[in-house]
Amino acid sequence: MTADAEIFDRGLRRLRRDRAAPDFADHAFLLDHLIDELMHRLDSVTRTFSKALVLGCFDGRLAEALRARGLSVVSADAGWRFAHEAGGVQCDEDRLPFADGSFDLVVSAGVLDSVNDLPGALTLIRRILKPDGLFLGGFVGAGSLPRLRTATLAADSVAGGGVAARIHPQIDIRAAGDLLSRAGFALPVADGDRLDVGYANPFRLIADLRGMAGGNLLRGERPAFGRAGVAALAESFADAADPDGRTRERFELVYLIGWAPAPDQPRPARRGSAVRSLADALKPPSAS
Repeated sequence: MTADAEIFDRGLRRLRRDRAAPDFADHAFLLDHLIDELMHRLDSVTRTFSKALVLGCFDGRLAEALRARGLSVVSADAGWRFAHEAGGVQCDEDRLPFADGSFDLVVSAGVLDSVNDLPGALTLIRRILKPDGLFLGGFVGAGSLPRLRTATLAADSVAGGGVAARIHPQIDIRAAGDLLSRAGFALPVADGDRLDVGYANPFRLIADLRGMAGGNLLRGERPAFGRAGVAALAESFADAADPDGRTRERFELVYLIGWAPAPDQPRPARRGSAVRSLADALKPPSAS
């Protein structure tokens, strides 16, 4: 992928992650939820892993969860500060510096939705896994932030100058599963869940997004709202409030599971047959 075709600003992404690092723990509720879900899936697997890579290490809480399960962990992050504090490697997920077959487990939480070349990143993840290695990923998916999207559209309409791209393009569960298959993973599974969070105003939501390094990373200039636009943003957000005065914002979360191919793996069920359960997909091929 050429630089001109990239939608996310790599430099801005690194800068925003560095700025979020000092106070990240105050905004980590979404990452904690993703980690809990990924560890639940990992604990359902009956095979043993030894060496894991964490892609998007943030403040190290995912690596700690894996070390608590007896794994040796290498951490990587696009932000220098997160990577440095974790004693890890600074790199983008679609530009991994690791050799093929380096890990038997790769886990990523909260970062794959802002990668320029996600198909390329998934292919690299599959390559750095040993045969029969496992990939677990979780990120914010399609349908997220509907209240904020509506409020920013209202603000842009008042401010004039057209509608700006302020919310990232989002990937739905079906597309995520297709990406796993295209990247060459065996027995790919994509599923999801939903997290609703109440906010008294949109500015607290925006502060949380920035605090978790989840602000707008799209390339290009976006005009400021101005006073009238800010007022319209707040009014639109408040119009969706529940009786308690808080507006529930929605995070749709997508989870990916895939195995690096190995000669003794069973063939997946025919597409659309829906005869393979998620529990079965989490089992290593030897236990199927």
